[in-house]
Amino acid sequence: MYKSKNSKNPTYQFTVFLVLMVGFFMSSCSDSTTGGELGSAPTSEEVTFTSEPDSENPNIIHFTNTSDSFRALWDFGNGATAEGDNVIGEFPTQGEYTVTLTIFTKSGHAVDSSTVTVAETNVAMLDDPNLNILTGGSDDIDGKTWVIDSTQIGHMGLGPADPSLDGYGTPAWWQAAPKAKSGAGLYDDRYTFQLDDGFVYKQETNGHVFLKTEYEDTEIFTNPMTAGPGGDDLITAYNAPNNQSFALEEADNGELTLTVSDPSFMGFYTGTRTYDILELEENLMVIRFIDTKNNFFWFHRLIPEGYEHPPEILPYKSEELEDNFDEEGNVDWVTDQIADFNESYDNPAPLVADTTNKVAKYAKGEGQFENVYIDLGYELNLNERSIIRLRAYLPSYNDYQTVDPNAQSWAPGNLLQQVEVKLHNVNGETGLGGNSWQTQANIIQPINQTDTWVDLEFDFSGFSDREDFDRIIIQIGGEGHSRTGIFFIDDFQLTSAN
Repeated sequence: MYKSKNSKNPTYQFTVFLVLMVGFFMSSCSDSTTGGELGSAPTSEEVTFTSEPDSENPNIIHFTNTSDSFRALWDFGNGATAEGDNVIGEFPTQGEYTVTLTIFTKSGHAVDSSTVTVAETNVAMLDDPNLNILTGGSDDIDGKTWVIDSTQIGHMGLGPADPSLDGYGTPAWWQAAPKAKSGAGLYDDRYTFQLDDGFVYKQETNGHVFLKTEYEDTEIFTNPMTAGPGGDDLITAYNAPNNQSFALEEADNGELTLTVSDPSFMGFYTGTRTYDILELEENLMVIRFIDTKNNFFWFHRLIPEGYEHPPEILPYKSEELEDNFDEEGNVDWVTDQIADFNESYDNPAPLVADTTNKVAKYAKGEGQFENVYIDLGYELNLNERSIIRLRAYLPSYNDYQTVDPNAQSWAPGNLLQQVEVKLHNVNGETGLGGNSWQTQANIIQPINQTDTWVDLEFDFSGFSDREDFDRIIIQIGGEGHSRTGIFFIDDFQLTSAN
């Protein structure tokens, strides 16, 4: 089903009605001043009309006013209106429509309604830009298939649904790193919207779906559950049924709402089948949907299946970067699978070495490759700035000894007392995306002290011949193992040697 913003415009209809009424009463007053006599006002029983489907297209209906009146105003119940004794209404989509006729006589006006049933949708009559982008249009027999934009930052996001909170309605709390939910049964799902046979929706899960933990008892999920990537949320076997449908509605203010039929859904399952479309372009759809049990908004970016982002040409330059976590810095941190990264956490040890009030808390979970990073938006000129400095605090209460039996064969397996900084070539014309680790530059600084702040410096001047690094990664505690730990950092800087 599709409803455009014109499908419901009571203000407009009332205005038209009011104008006609004013004209009518002015006419009536004129008659009375010239001695005309007024009879009884007409009743609804006197409002009569016929309707006849077009012989070539049953979704076009011819209406005829058979009442005794001098003016006839029609409301077709689909957002369209008309005036005259013989009018035509167009009804592209199947359904029941309440057609209302208002007649005007010398004595007044009367209104009556009748229901018109349209048996089938005529997709050839649907030519709405939003509907065409979503489905590929009525000429695309197979419809248009969308997938999660998994290689881009923010393909999944989280933000507040409470209007009183900062960042309301946006993914202010978290945006997923590229491929952050690999293995969750999310990236191989396909969502097809088709007009050829009505408003058809097809959800293809390829066997598994990803859902919020609080919804594990939902009746459509009957198979065993397993933990998602990093231990977050759940994965379960699920295949959506056939014969599903969708509805796209455009409000008066232009906002788009997409609803898919029960029991199907889109993306990460949070108990809803209704999605706000924040952006809809030929190669991009951004949706927002509610998590009612937590009062959160979740977000997805989707692209047409098979679409590849054009390579971005990044400038080659260098800028001073700084974040002391007390004041707003010029760094946007992105988390990659990490359990928690709090950029405004109370200093656990406001000692002489670090007396600031706020620091960043870095909580490593059970993920083997957790980190935080900065996407620069340019390729870093290491000839101008090649020094990264930060302060680190490693608590003694972490377990640095126990070895993870499921650690990677090349990893020591225990939680390491170290901070590692890496430079990667992820984006741009030569960007390697998820394979950027293959050409990384990295420096590891071991820390032998606990319960105190330690100043660290990472000098990348030895890599100054590289002109393709666009991401700075910080990783604490090592990788390739699932041992957990809590750490703190402060006073991050990218600067020159001087």
